[in-house]
Amino acid sequence: MNRSIVVTGSAGFIGANLMVRLKEMNGLQVLGFDKDNDFSELLPALESASVIFHLAGSNRPENPSEFQEVNRDLTVRMLEVLTGRKIQPIFVLASSTQATQDNPYGVSKAAAEEAVFRHAEATQAQVVVYRLPNVFGKWSKPNYNSVIATFCHNSAHGLPLQVSDPERIVEFVHVDSVVEAFLAHLVSPSALAQGRQCHSVQPILPVSLGDLAQRIQGIAQGRLGCTIPDLTDPLNRYLHSMFLTYLEPESLEVAMDRKTDERGYLFEMIKSSYAGQIFFSVTKPGVTRGNHYHHTKVERFFVVQGEGLIRMRNILKDEIVEFRVRGEDCRAVDIPPGLTHSITNIGTEDMLVLFWANEPFDANRPDTFWKEV
Repeated sequence: MNRSIVVTGSAGFIGANLMVRLKEMNGLQVLGFDKDNDFSELLPALESASVIFHLAGSNRPENPSEFQEVNRDLTVRMLEVLTGRKIQPIFVLASSTQATQDNPYGVSKAAAEEAVFRHAEATQAQVVVYRLPNVFGKWSKPNYNSVIATFCHNSAHGLPLQVSDPERIVEFVHVDSVVEAFLAHLVSPSALAQGRQCHSVQPILPVSLGDLAQRIQGIAQGRLGCTIPDLTDPLNRYLHSMFLTYLEPESLEVAMDRKTDERGYLFEMIKSSYAGQIFFSVTKPGVTRGNHYHHTKVERFFVVQGEGLIRMRNILKDEIVEFRVRGEDCRAVDIPPGLTHSITNIGTEDMLVLFWANEPFDANRPDTFWKEV
């Protein structure tokens, strides 16, 4: 029998991400409820629910009274139904770190938390309250959900970024981390469902607004030059992927800087000061590329199509090492520093080669010295 899961705020930013993940799972009947639905439509779903993810909320209403109506009153009405009909699904509430602050939004979120805790104390139901900081990720609305969404949208459309306080530190959490925390309650229903404890989602990613703006602008500008940021930094990785979601479809294509000569052509694909550089070449039959060495740069050659002969020699010795490589062999050859090297197209068709170097090309320090193998 399928377990019934209810998600309020199902069309919102977090709700949409959660709904997609729930529908990817087997054995679940997922029922969404959003602001376009009437409360009467929610009643039958509540009666059959095994887990309720209560995400519905208002954080930027035109009328401040909506804070209490949506954040507190909707929560109370749902809990009254569960109490009156003696139903005890797991109840997961998405609250906010602003619940500790004395503003209309924070007060309404604190009231919703209190209603959930009182319900648990009166009925012994399992409840989980998450106090979320600023949540960001795909499908978040600019000028509404997150400053990251606003910065990404503006950078993607050539609009200026307004940074009121560059030194202000803001804590963020990625929507996928939030969804993973929520889904854990389907695997281990009793996890964290104890007492009046508010829970957080990890990892929390703090950053100043000034730094955030610089990172996103750097991603936007670097992309046109095939440069990517340090993706070992989780915030950079999330920002890089999120930025792309705000580009118009026609902007997803990037023109490569193609360098053509009598040998064929070559272009750079990806450059990073942290991960090196990837570039691609097309070489005509009988043509040799290379005959140079590097002091610190390391390269990897991978023939994608055609047949090539890679030759290399320690510049202090005479012995030559050769590798015959073909596209269908799926083999790569590493080129250590201090070895002069070349690659020759020994086939009858154009040879396509993918190269990786551990550092991007620097015209001021090319670290490339001609020497015939």
